[in-house]
Amino acid sequence: MKCLFFSALFLVSLLMSAEATIPCSMVKARVAPCVMFAMGKAPTLPPACCSSLQQLARSVRSVNDKKDVCRCLKASAKSVRGLQDKFLRQIPAACHINVGFPVSANVNCEQ
Repeated sequence: MKCLFFSALFLVSLLMSAEATIPCSMVKARVAPCVMFAMGKAPTLPPACCSSLQQLARSVRSVNDKKDVCRCLKASAKSVRGLQDKFLRQIPAACHINVGFPVSANVNCEQ
């Protein structure tokens, strides 16, 4: 009986972790310190930008998490006037983060 209980608990935990996603509100909060740089209005990335993005990167656990983050960023980018791809592309390397896709306001998040 004890074994059955732990097996059921394990299966529930797997299902819960498989469905867990990163809320878009958290993604937006994590990228907020980077916006001025991405608009070309700050000469360098503020340290808060990289530390915040590194925290976000550590919370990504699956391909679906990565796609959710990408979709959130893409949708959010549409509401921020002045974002420039030439600055967006610099952020992952400057923060030592491998995102696995080209950073752009027009990225295809489904690949």
